[in-house]
Amino acid sequence: MTWEERSTLALDTLVLFALRQHLIEEEDMPYYRNLLLDAMKMDAPAQDMPDPETVRTGETATAILECICDLAQEKGIIQPIASDRDLFSGRIMGLVTPSPMEVRRQFRDHYAESPEEATDWFYQMCCASDYIKVDAIAQNIRYFHETDAGELEITINLSKPEKDPREIARLKSMPSVGYPRCMLCIENPGYAGRANFPARQNHRIVPLSLGGKRWYLQYSPYAYYHEHCIVFNHDHIPMKIDHGTFVRLFDFISQFPHYFLGSNADLPIVGGSILNHDHFQGGRYTFPMDRAGVEMPLVSPDSRIQAAVLNWPMTTIELSSTESGPLTDAADAMLAAWRTWTDESLNILAETDGVPHNTITPILRRDGDMWKLRLVLRNNLTSDEHPLGIYHPHSELHHIKKENIGLIEVMGLFILPGRLKSELNGLIPYMTGEIPLERPGADSPEEKHFDWLMDIIRRDGMSKSVEEAEEKLHHEVACVCAQVLRDSGVYKQDKEGREGLLRFLSSLGYRK
Repeated sequence: MTWEERSTLALDTLVLFALRQHLIEEEDMPYYRNLLLDAMKMDAPAQDMPDPETVRTGETATAILECICDLAQEKGIIQPIASDRDLFSGRIMGLVTPSPMEVRRQFRDHYAESPEEATDWFYQMCCASDYIKVDAIAQNIRYFHETDAGELEITINLSKPEKDPREIARLKSMPSVGYPRCMLCIENPGYAGRANFPARQNHRIVPLSLGGKRWYLQYSPYAYYHEHCIVFNHDHIPMKIDHGTFVRLFDFISQFPHYFLGSNADLPIVGGSILNHDHFQGGRYTFPMDRAGVEMPLVSPDSRIQAAVLNWPMTTIELSSTESGPLTDAADAMLAAWRTWTDESLNILAETDGVPHNTITPILRRDGDMWKLRLVLRNNLTSDEHPLGIYHPHSELHHIKKENIGLIEVMGLFILPGRLKSELNGLIPYMTGEIPLERPGADSPEEKHFDWLMDIIRRDGMSKSVEEAEEKLHHEVACVCAQVLRDSGVYKQDKEGREGLLRFLSSLGYRK
């Protein structure tokens, strides 16, 4: 087949995929075919549209888009660089993605039936339009493992490929554009992208009203859990946990009671990765924290509220009520008290030299008639011993997890770097005796793990098989993650920690 014939078949396959996924309507197929021909710099198709019965389109657009990018690269339309392929793929898929106006209309129509139907439709549309990278996400390594902190969920993130040297060289020479201002700004949908900013032609958002202000709902392209959504402010303003945060949490869950919604904290170190644009994360998922039981029931100063300390390594107070108003007031009071709380005996300082250290990570769910609001106490104090944060993964854990502990990890789902796949596989021959137990060279990726590996072998002995070694490593990684949660917990789960927590809670009228 000629290039023109192969290209026509690939474009027609994408049109049929879009039709089957309800992204376009049958009457408009010639229109979308013409848009795609133009993007491929073709004046006319090489043959008639094939019989739909003879064309297999698959469940996602990934393979079709890869084929189209191969053809564009072959013709010199794009360069053989991953970023060029990603940008062109976004451009092509954006041509058959419903318009923002159509997305808003359909979302409203589905919402009129039920909130769940609206999010089901929107999520599936984002998957079909390749905005949510379904096939890339499927490459992630994901497992659950029991630890002394409960069952944790571990993900080794392989969905974002590393850049090759040509891309890195190109990025160094690129000027700063400053548009869109960040990945969460309203200017993103439809943006063509550039080498250091992803294409967003197939990105869609739907407007919401939260607390009387304009917000938007979108999904995460590299979803870390089912229906991983982001709710972001119309305005590009920094994260701030305050009274309005709690109002917006309740407002959102009132509109979407089948979702949870939470916020990263609003201070560096404990605030996740994006602090410059106010936003929440939510979705339809059960996290390890949700399976944690009650460690300490509390008597609440408000009879309308049930209160408890969860059996969770990060200090978490759960407040439950059938009424949202009392919970908002209680959350306001706890945040205000925590902002100024100092307990030098436990190295908890509200501020140093006027710099604040205390904040809260809030998480809200609806459980039948009950609101369940979880308030996780955070502190970002540093020290000479722990320059990255006292309540942060300590240095001996950095070979596994060094990044900030944001909302998702707080709830027990760990997103670990993709490097760990090859590094952990490199440890297996040591564990089975295939390689002598000698420290590898400093330039070896496995060297950073060697002391940890030797400790595992001293405790558990050598492994009899590759499978046994893999299972041991899965368990030990989960145990590291459990220790990360303990390091990040402000009040430790010991006698002194619980006495200190009760001192704080009693200042608000809660008692054991």
